Amino acid sequence: MRRALLLIVLALSVTACSSAPDGPPQVTFTANGQSATARPTQYCDAAFADCRNDAEAPVELRVPPGTPVQVSVPAEISSTPWLIVFTTVATDGTRTDGRTPLFTPAHPTSTYELTLPQPTDRLLTAQVQQLGAPPQANEDNGGVDFPARATWVLTTTL
Repeated sequence: MRRALLLIVLALSVTACSSAPDGPPQVTFTANGQSATARPTQYCDAAFADCRNDAEAPVELRVPPGTPVQVSVPAEISSTPWLIVFTTVATDGTRTDGRTPLFTPAHPTSTYELTLPQPTDRLLTAQVQQLGAPPQANEDNGGVDFPARATWVLTTTL
C-alpha cells in the first residue's frame, strides 16, 4: 500500500513538473513590418515576495516617426490589470510621457495598437506593465501609484 501511494505521489510530481510554464510570459512588439519579443525586465511573483530583474531583456525596433506599434500579450498578462506607459518626442524635441487606458480582467484584451499623439511624433520607449498590488497613495505628490508586478520594455531607433 505504501509503495503504491509513493508511486502515485511520484507520478503526480513528475506530471506537475512537466506541465510547469517555461518561465515568465513574454510580450511581442510589432512595428514597421518587424517584431521583437521581450522577456520581462522585472518580474515578481503575485505576492511580490520573489522579484527578479533582467537588464538584458529590453528589445529594440526601428520605428519611424508616426508609426504605430502593436503590442501583444499572452493570457497570463491579459487576465490581469495591465497598461502601457510610453515616451514620445515631437519634432521640436519636446518629450512627452503617456499611458494607455488600464486593461482589466473584466474586459480582457491581448492586443493593443499604440498610436502616437501626432503623426510627426516619434516613439522613444514603450513599457508594458502588469499590475499586481492594489493602488497606493503617494504621500510625496498626492497622487496614486500603481505597483507593477512585471515590466517589458521596447526602445526604438529611427
